[in-house]
Amino acid sequence: MSQENLLVLVTLLAYKLVLVGVGFWASRRTHSESDFFIAGQGLGAWVAGLSYAASTSSAWVLLGFSGFVYASGLSALWMVPGIWGGYAAVWLFFGRRLREETAERGHVTLTDFAAAGANENMKRLIAITASLFIVFCFVFYIAAQFGAAASAFETQFALPATEAVLLGAGVVLLYAILGGFWAVSVTDMLQGFLMLLVAVLLPAFAFYSAGGVSGISAALANNTPPDYLDPMGGMGLFLFLGFVLGLWGVGIGAMGQPHLLARLMAVKDEASRKRGFLIATGWAVLVYIGMATMALSGRALLGGGLNGEALFYQLANDLLPPILAGIVIAAILSAIMSTVDSILLSASAAVSHDMRLVKVWPGHEVLISRLTMVAITAIAIWMTLVLPATIFDRVLFAWAALGAAFGPIVVMRVLRFEPAGWAVLSAMIAGFGLTVAFNALGQVPEGSAGGVLAALRGLAVLPGDPFERVFPWVPALLLLWLGSTGRRANN
Repeated sequence: MSQENLLVLVTLLAYKLVLVGVGFWASRRTHSESDFFIAGQGLGAWVAGLSYAASTSSAWVLLGFSGFVYASGLSALWMVPGIWGGYAAVWLFFGRRLREETAERGHVTLTDFAAAGANENMKRLIAITASLFIVFCFVFYIAAQFGAAASAFETQFALPATEAVLLGAGVVLLYAILGGFWAVSVTDMLQGFLMLLVAVLLPAFAFYSAGGVSGISAALANNTPPDYLDPMGGMGLFLFLGFVLGLWGVGIGAMGQPHLLARLMAVKDEASRKRGFLIATGWAVLVYIGMATMALSGRALLGGGLNGEALFYQLANDLLPPILAGIVIAAILSAIMSTVDSILLSASAAVSHDMRLVKVWPGHEVLISRLTMVAITAIAIWMTLVLPATIFDRVLFAWAALGAAFGPIVVMRVLRFEPAGWAVLSAMIAGFGLTVAFNALGQVPEGSAGGVLAALRGLAVLPGDPFERVFPWVPALLLLWLGSTGRRANN
């Protein structure tokens, strides 16, 4: 092993030992199901804000978003206002109701909040359906993150994919099993700091190396297609509006993510929620600006022949000294872990709590949750190894499907509409089902379908995927409104 790789390996090992140490610390604070899944509603502003931000902006931002801007140019930046808007909606619009009702009614999961107004039989049906959707999407999501971890180890150490996936998965699983939500949130806070450091450091090196604004502008003007520097990407007005709507749909999807909304359910008081919003949003502004700067600088330095999801690694190896390169690789792994641990915990909650498995073995709720984590991790590892796909595509599909399944329900309940149980279930199925349908239509080869199917495929492959990411919300919201007529709460 070269001296450079040895430095990187030592950096990673030290970082992993810190994460495992946090897991042991948190295990002493985890005694109940509420502790394990929402930290007993005890998160402060810094832990809640940074853990939310790190979980939202996982490897798909450091690798996927930067690769998207690198490949597509200025038009890709329209995604950013939607992402920032999603932060504001979740923290300012949803946060107070989620936190207060969790304290009043003892909610543990987002499904508890969504089904709160239904009778017991309907609650059970909603919970089972929600659990199946969550596990289905989160296995895809976890597989995408494990794939990113494998890519990091393969790039830096030439480690085979199987060993790389198992190594990354093993560390995450160890500290998540030990400490539950406390461990996940505190490690995510640490990872958020590291991601922020790298999202400022590497773009600054790239920006300087590319010659600053003038050097980047000249290189992009001379070496990219005309549409690259066009904010509309060369699209006509209506196509462009659909493209922007689809990109903003990524931010809208944040309003239905169980692992993110859990932070709002777990924050300890209103003052912490408000400060947490400022911390999370400030982090997001810096990270997204940094990744956009890095992508455009990288295009100026390297041209357009690189796989966009490898840009981060390439620039780190080209521009940074070995010890800093080790920190950068650790940042990629932290981005992966900050999402995998959170969604692994949410998937475990969906199976063990929402599907009432904890009732099978009373008094062993935390043990059942931990065994569920192991099973879900095993499935995700298998999927990572046998179903290759890009990080960006996998994550955005899972994100959109969960957003459409749960987001409309949360919106209506926060607005003090109280949908009947049948409306909640119908809206969940409609939002999720339409997202899956449009995603599947987008995979149909061009020219292989005719008539109505061909027309639907045309909608499914519009730039920005607006019909996959936004349209499913419309029938879901309509069903919820119809099911809540005369049931709007007064307070």
